[in-house]
Amino acid sequence: MWGRVLLRFAAVYVAAAAVWVAFAGFARNEQLLNVACDPTRELWRDVNAAFADYYERQHGVRPFVRQSHGGSGSQARSVIDGLPADVISLALWTDTDAVRKSGLLDAGWETRYPNRSLPYTSTIVFVVRKGNPKGVRDWADLARPDVEVITPSPKTSGNGKWSFLAMWGSVVWRGGTDAEARAFVTAAYRRVPVLDAAARGATMTFAQKNIGDVHLTWENEAHLEVKESGGALEIVYPPVSVLAEPHVAVVDANVRRKNTAAVADAYVEFLYTKEAQELIARHYHRPTDPAVFARHRGLFPELRLERATTLVRSGTWDDVQKTFFAEGAIFDQIQAAGR
Repeated sequence: MWGRVLLRFAAVYVAAAAVWVAFAGFARNEQLLNVACDPTRELWRDVNAAFADYYERQHGVRPFVRQSHGGSGSQARSVIDGLPADVISLALWTDTDAVRKSGLLDAGWETRYPNRSLPYTSTIVFVVRKGNPKGVRDWADLARPDVEVITPSPKTSGNGKWSFLAMWGSVVWRGGTDAEARAFVTAAYRRVPVLDAAARGATMTFAQKNIGDVHLTWENEAHLEVKESGGALEIVYPPVSVLAEPHVAVVDANVRRKNTAAVADAYVEFLYTKEAQELIARHYHRPTDPAVFARHRGLFPELRLERATTLVRSGTWDDVQKTFFAEGAIFDQIQAAGR
């Protein structure tokens, strides 16, 4: 009898211990909120699960990572306005630094983690209908009168900004003038029937609503879009494109207030481990670990990648923002001229 009682007691104890382990992360402030740009949902789903396993092995408690996704510029504004992010993984330096300018990130955020706080990079490619019926091969094709272009708005979307910069750069990086770049980009935007607010919305417009002939999108989003199309779409790599650099940062003011600094730091550092870098590559983001990138080289066709900061004389992201995307700057002027 006593043996059965002890066995029951042991079973209750084990069950209680399991519940304690499952919820210890909540009691010990090991919940995180990662506020991310739109087309990284699938990546973070897998990375978050792997991090939870990794952290539990290291510390004996399982953390819980929540996600928020949207257009990069809109996400930055949400954090500035009070969304309590522990970590931000936005599409552009300017979006991340806008959070610093609001007082939420400490100075020097870009140099806190390896490779300028870039665990991966990406680029902008083309998605076209099966067989590429319009023969879209290079950026100049986007200005043709028989081609409709789908791209999200640079005012709210990191994808939109990178696509704009890649279009402009496709002229300048080949020796063209700013005037020639402006004429081409103006013509290309006249071929855009709708500007969605974020990358995933543009994907739905092109792939599900069947609007447009070519979709300008992140490399990883292009692979997902083609996979889910069941053979209806394919990817075209232009000869030259932009080196997209989506930084990751800890939101210092929030983690100090929430007492989550240690687990947030562990989360970002995990992104540079071999395990996370392998996941990054398998989701078609370009890992910054050279050995991991070399192992997955076949996933990433070669093309000439250029930094967007070369498009302004000062070579700074602040001037990129001021020149192209600020109120009344070049994008707004192009939009006004097209009305």
